[in-house]
Amino acid sequence: MALLRERPTRHRPLTGTPAAPGKLPGLTLAVLGVAAAWGIHRLVPAVPMLTAAVVLGIVVAHLPLVRTTVRGAARPGLTFAGKRLMRVGIVLLGLKLSLDDVLGIGWATVLMVLAVVAATFFGTWWLGRKMGLPGDQPLLIATGYSICGASAIGAVAEATDSDERDTATSVALVTLCGTLAIAVLPLLHGPLGLTDAEFGRWVGASVHDVGQVVATAQTAGPGALGEAVLVKLMRVALLAPLVAAVALSVRHRRRAALAAPEVPATGQKRPPVVPLFVVGFLAMVLLRSTGWVPGIGLDVAQHAQELLLAAALFGLGSAVHLPSLTRTGGRVAGLGLCAWVVVAGVSYGGVLLTT
Repeated sequence: MALLRERPTRHRPLTGTPAAPGKLPGLTLAVLGVAAAWGIHRLVPAVPMLTAAVVLGIVVAHLPLVRTTVRGAARPGLTFAGKRLMRVGIVLLGLKLSLDDVLGIGWATVLMVLAVVAATFFGTWWLGRKMGLPGDQPLLIATGYSICGASAIGAVAEATDSDERDTATSVALVTLCGTLAIAVLPLLHGPLGLTDAEFGRWVGASVHDVGQVVATAQTAGPGALGEAVLVKLMRVALLAPLVAAVALSVRHRRRAALAAPEVPATGQKRPPVVPLFVVGFLAMVLLRSTGWVPGIGLDVAQHAQELLLAAALFGLGSAVHLPSLTRTGGRVAGLGLCAWVVVAGVSYGGVLLTT
């Protein structure tokens, strides 16, 4: 079953990438956005910095005084942040995970996480296609809900060369729902009859971004937080095989298109079987597993990863054009709500069966 709709190849200029000074205004704006997001997180710790960065990017893109700059002179740098810096941040994300972490949570939990990811991914993707969402939005939203939010969306968007607006819309939706989870899920802790450990596992299996998982689970204490992080990291580990599977799907479709006599072969480029940044992610997982990286190195890498992803998400947020969402906004919101119910429901059942 193909996960992607084939669309015409977008030909790129042969003269190379824009000169570095052309990216400077956008990168400067991204740095200012990251600084503002960090400040918001310091003032309101319950708001993850990455969430604040996306929201600030959307806001800046619609401010009358700067929106012309965002869509013009700053666009090359913001696009660079949304793509290239996202790749580096995803590579460093691998240092959060070790093989011991995966083996330590037990096979029952591993199977539960696999079931949650599969049900959420295929269910959300199928429903998005049925609802008629354009471009790669069904695939990207399904990826964000099932794996690790905006980071996963950025990884799959790179593998599929997705349209920037499709990526930005998906990131905005997943970030919004993940932010709502910070407020909503703790209210369900008691009514659902979950222990602190069970609540942590439920949060780790159902909330999207790592920062949002931490913000939600810490309300139930350190025991819940530890369980949540372990389960969440297991979902993060599935990022690499998912991106590889999507890249193979794209490669297969483009090979079929090249074989068709009515489709010219000029300009077609096969994507790698496994994108280079995914190889880097796996390499970082293996490096963390060796125990060779000192604690201070892991701390520096974590801060660098958060800053890079915040800059990338600010850039993606700035590509959201709210007026253009009026055509599909209702369908996007409906898909987000349905996907939220699916991932929360399936993970809740999985937690009850495995504890």
